[in-house]
Amino acid sequence: MQTQFRSVFISDVHLGTKACQAVHLLDFLRSIETDTLYLVGDIIDLQAMRHKAYFVDAHHQVVERVLAMAKSGTKVIYIPGNHDAFFRQFAGQTLSGIDIQLHARHNTADGRSFYVSHGDEFDQMVKISPLMLAIGDKAHGLMLSLNQSINGIRRFLGLPYWSLAGYLKSHIGKAKEFIERFETAALKSAKSHKVDGYICGHIHFASFQMKEGILYCNDGDWVEHCTALTESTSGELNLLHWSENPKHLSTEPKLEGWELAPSYSRNTA
Repeated sequence: MQTQFRSVFISDVHLGTKACQAVHLLDFLRSIETDTLYLVGDIIDLQAMRHKAYFVDAHHQVVERVLAMAKSGTKVIYIPGNHDAFFRQFAGQTLSGIDIQLHARHNTADGRSFYVSHGDEFDQMVKISPLMLAIGDKAHGLMLSLNQSINGIRRFLGLPYWSLAGYLKSHIGKAKEFIERFETAALKSAKSHKVDGYICGHIHFASFQMKEGILYCNDGDWVEHCTALTESTSGELNLLHWSENPKHLSTEPKLEGWELAPSYSRNTA
């Protein structure tokens, strides 16, 4: 039985690379029905594919599933990121039933307005130089390879999925500092756009943050954490993890006066 959502946000899938957790994503997409599906950037990693493409059957099936959802009535909005920036030139067009936009405004069922964008527009604000981005990409690739090896062993031992990247980002000071700067930039942007919150991806770190009544939502990724941001039919936002052991991660912070429904949870851990 499929779970019904009003909207679902996913980003940083990186189809075309070995690190992409396409099997988990495909299982997730097959398990849901949603009125709107937001693809919040870096869905296909065109940057990596220029050097080496890894587009196996599961990757094709993810694309086919998204197209099938669009054909069956789901509104699919694609907001390209920095790794699939090629598609930004098609903003304003609809291709195979998928609306391509540079950014979007999403109104939740409970009347709140959110600005939706990939998040790479904050790179200069958080002071990431092109050189550091290049070095970071190399280190990130090594970490993902190690992450795959670790989880291969964990699967063999019957243990659930575990993210090395998530652990490091939560425990290394510089990484935490970068994430905090990114969140601050997004919250400031939301304030300037006069919206209730900001939804993005880019930094591969799913989280909620509330500051001065503005809600920051990061939907995470599908290379390290396998996470999605979902909106219930009542407008409540939740973060879900989906692998061999799907689980509810967190519910948005409550602002005084909001009436929110109980959170959806599929925790089989």
